[in-house]
Amino acid sequence: MSHAHGTKPKSGNFLTQHDWPICFAYPGDIDTATGGYVYARRMIQALTEQGWRVCPLALGDGFPWPTAATCNQALDRLKHVPSEHLLVIDGLALGVLPQAAQHLHQLGRPFTALVHHPLAREAGITVESAQRLHQSENDSLQCASGVIVTSAETARTVAKDFDLLLENIVVAYPGTDRPSPTSSIISAPTKRPKRLLSVGSLVPRKGFDVLIQALAPLTALEWHLKIVGDDTRDLVTTEYIKKLIQQHQLQNRIDCTGAVDQETLQDHFATADMFVLASHYEGYGMAFAEALAAGLPIIGTTGGAIPDTVPRTAGILVEPGNVTAFTQALQQLLTQDALYEQLKLGAQVCASHLPTWEQSAIIFADALVVNHNQTTGRAQAHKP
Repeated sequence: MSHAHGTKPKSGNFLTQHDWPICFAYPGDIDTATGGYVYARRMIQALTEQGWRVCPLALGDGFPWPTAATCNQALDRLKHVPSEHLLVIDGLALGVLPQAAQHLHQLGRPFTALVHHPLAREAGITVESAQRLHQSENDSLQCASGVIVTSAETARTVAKDFDLLLENIVVAYPGTDRPSPTSSIISAPTKRPKRLLSVGSLVPRKGFDVLIQALAPLTALEWHLKIVGDDTRDLVTTEYIKKLIQQHQLQNRIDCTGAVDQETLQDHFATADMFVLASHYEGYGMAFAEALAAGLPIIGTTGGAIPDTVPRTAGILVEPGNVTAFTQALQQLLTQDALYEQLKLGAQVCASHLPTWEQSAIIFADALVVNHNQTTGRAQAHKP
């Protein structure tokens, strides 16, 4: 089995930024309020601010289950990307476009895959769907010139799942905005309910059902939960979550806001007392990083890359899907003031070490240049 090519780049290579534009190919609507799309938008913005000319390319809707017409449209658009462009394709689309990936590979056209997490590891899908996604994504990644991922854990997972060389996978972490110097993070007053914040689309992988069931036994304590995230992506899950809230009579304790703009989201982080999210798996966990940046103690799980993002000094992590353990963690943080203050301080310390978008964009662009140069160099070497 062949391996995706590419060498881990050294940061700071700007020699070709005015020679080659970057084509950033993505599925769906780039303004979608999920972590993967936030990553794309912020990376494009950071690259542009560093002098790169970035050309976004929409590949169509319906991913990761596109129609045949959408796949053909995506292939046609990718074929017409000028050869001087550094081409990066978001994994949500690339993973189900093996024919397009193979066509580009046969043409000797370099492209880099951006993988947020393997598609087959999405929760709530059938075994058959997972197997189909795994095979499709494997076929696509074998044709890539290189792979960029958003966490060290995802790099390890991608290398293992798709038989790729770990040293050829580049990690470009999501950046994190620093809180403004004028903002002050203060302890939650004991005379009001603790304000819990949970951020993520209402899909099975985010584990909101686990969170609600974990909170249900704790009604004797003073708390209020705000769930912020897109409630239109999976209407079955959204309806299930609402029924759970009613079933446990938590309508006055839990608010579901739906998707909000970035300014409103930052306000929610700024006014929360702690961050809670029971994800089954995260390729990085941008919401966890944002919580750290806001100085919030965290209760989460050990799913995927979360332990890499959230240190023990800033949060309590339990096994994914373990309602009892999540309840115990919540009870600890809601009742033990010393622990709360300790983890809050840990989050504030951790925040100062989180990567910025500027730093991540340098790594990202260098990887594109290396992957492009290596592939084109090999192609020229094989010319008669």
